[in-house]
Amino acid sequence: MPHSLILNLLPTSPIPPEYLTGRHLHALFLTVVSSVDQSLGDRLHEQKTEKAFTLSPLQVSDRSQRDRTLKWEYKQPIPAVTPCWWRVSLLNDALFSHLTPLWLNLNPSHPWHLGPADLQITSILGTAQSTQPWANFCSYTQLYEQASDNIRQLTFSLCTPATFRQGKYDSALPTRECVFQSLLHRWNRYSGMTFPETLIDFLFPSFFDIRTELVNYSDSKWAGCVGTIGYRILGDADAVAIKQLNTLADFALYSGIGRKTPMGMGMVRRT
Repeated sequence: MPHSLILNLLPTSPIPPEYLTGRHLHALFLTVVSSVDQSLGDRLHEQKTEKAFTLSPLQVSDRSQRDRTLKWEYKQPIPAVTPCWWRVSLLNDALFSHLTPLWLNLNPSHPWHLGPADLQITSILGTAQSTQPWANFCSYTQLYEQASDNIRQLTFSLCTPATFRQGKYDSALPTRECVFQSLLHRWNRYSGMTFPETLIDFLFPSFFDIRTELVNYSDSKWAGCVGTIGYRILGDADAVAIKQLNTLADFALYSGIGRKTPMGMGMVRRT
């Protein structure tokens, strides 16, 4: 069952911008996991490729109302006592159940360290909220059952830069193959319901308002794409194929697209 959890955080001291990178937030997540299951934290740390979770960049709480895109880079520290939120999505039940003690025994006064800053987890949201569109959960079966079998327009808001591996190199261009092969791969890996790769043949770009943005990592810069892009289901796609493609579009909230999703890249919402 995919979960999209929102951790509401309160820094008790300023967070320097150099500690707001995907690498540092990835390390914080592993620390949180290890606090309730050390062996699981070690296993996640050792995984080099496929990971059953995604993370967002840290967000200042009042910003998400004003802009579809999220903030992934900071030039100035986040001041102390600034309410923030952090999205963690989990793609399998095993990972969620291992972290249950964290949700059940939340101690707001317990400090979590992000560089020199201390953070308090004040609350965790796991259900849909009118003020927080990133919180939700839904079983894989429900995602499929609730998906439309007649809507042919699939539109996404790319909220943090998305980049895709093509051969030896990375591309920031969200082609139908890049976007939907990413979704299809994760769906087939975690859902227990296999969709055919031929689904992608029915899709064609119908609208795009996109731009490239750079994401700084400790040793390099990654070019990614943000904005809005739409795909149209064309041809003789039957109701089953349309339903499967709509399922993948709905699944994008949880899975993200492209590379570096455990580092905050590729956060997507269907619009």
